[in-house]
Amino acid sequence: MARITRKELKSDKFAQEVGLTVTFFEEHQKDVVRYGAIGVAAAVLIAGYVIYQRHEHGARQQDLAEAIKVQETPVATVAVGGQPTFQTQEAKDQAAIKAFSDLESKYRGSDEAQIAEYYLGAIHADQGKLADAEKDFLDIANRGDKNYSSLAKLSLADIYFADGRYDQGEKILRDLMASPTIFVSRDQASLALARHLIGRNNAEARKLLGPIRDSKSQISAVAATLYSQIPPQ
Repeated sequence: MARITRKELKSDKFAQEVGLTVTFFEEHQKDVVRYGAIGVAAAVLIAGYVIYQRHEHGARQQDLAEAIKVQETPVATVAVGGQPTFQTQEAKDQAAIKAFSDLESKYRGSDEAQIAEYYLGAIHADQGKLADAEKDFLDIANRGDKNYSSLAKLSLADIYFADGRYDQGEKILRDLMASPTIFVSRDQASLALARHLIGRNNAEARKLLGPIRDSKSQISAVAATLYSQIPPQ
């Protein structure tokens, strides 16, 4: 199979197949509101890779598929249906970090390496190692393809807001709003910013969410859920 081109990656057809994060937003509203951009962006990468894999069966894609398989392996003391499991989350994290780190080092500069480094950032964030996560996301944000860079920036903003760097987080999200990509739309960046502004700048949160809530789009229900969380004036 021929390698998928950047033109295909940017095409409407590819975007529709990947689904951006619209379907994820629509089907997992509560999780989106609760967990924020890091989990959402990881879901986009998984969905995107499923489509991407249809076009390419080379060594890099196989290695990435195996690393993602490790990350998706459940943690359980008893195997279910003969499926592999990890006994502890720590064991799973160690195996996933090794798989993604080896891939990122082996194929540095490739799309697969960017995806691997994003997963490393997500794992570190889940572990509470925000400094390590920030380093991973910054590397992609500064050196990656604009689409993967936008995903990393979306998650990076969550880290900045989490440790009180509100101005930095807001700047990133407003930049994403001004320069949307296939993987991060203007509305997605607006939703992320509004979520962080609730309780700090309720008027601005309403301003961001109102048009999306009233648009009757696929993510209007998510905007409505967030809007309902804003304290009354």
